This record gives sequence, structure tokens and C-alpha cells, in this order.
Amino acid sequence: MSQIKVYGLSKCSTCQKAQAWLDQHGVDYAFVDYREHPIGATDLASYAEQLTWEKLVNRASMTWRGLPEARKQPADEAQWQALVAEFPALIKRPLLVRDGVATAGFSDKRYAALFA
Repeated sequence: MSQIKVYGLSKCSTCQKAQAWLDQHGVDYAFVDYREHPIGATDLASYAEQLTWEKLVNRASMTWRGLPEARKQPADEAQWQALVAEFPALIKRPLLVRDGVATAGFSDKRYAALFA
């Protein structure tokens, strides 16, 4: 049986849509609000390695847009880690992790393919 975690924000409408989709399709998962329970540095590094920081970080978010320009161009892994640790809402929502494999964002089509 797959172990599935969905990381996001409780009040995020996209996270709520993803959870509704999972519920409607009988998928067992655990939801983690990453403001309350931040993703550990090791796991975050693993997800960034799989997806790249550019795909893991939501550059359309209000949080990103509110950053000073200098913070929007991290030079290395450590700077990305520090940025996301300081601003967890930068992580693209939801972040679904199934057996260690990460997928960022939600769409009916993407989830249907993941759980086909």
C-alpha cells in the first residue's frame, strides 16, 4: 500500500480541491499543513532534487512577489533551503509525496494519471 502525504496550507483552495479529489477517489493520505509542521530539510532537499527548486517554488505566489529582488535569486542549495525555511508558503501547493516521489501542483488530469 502506498504511503501518501499531501503538504500544503489548510486554507488554500487548490489544496482543498486536491483533498476533495483524493477523497472522491478513495485515496488514503495524510495532510500536513507546512506552516504548522514545516517539511524537514532532508526531505525538502530530496523533493527539490526530484523537481528542481524552480518547479518546487511557486513564483506566482504573493509571498514570492513580496520578496526583495535580491532574495529571488538564491545562488545555491543552502540559500534555497533558507528561503523556503523562512517562507514555507513559497512551496508550490499542494506537494503530494507518494512513496518518496514528489509531485507539485494539482489538476484533475495530473492526479488521474498518478492514480490510474
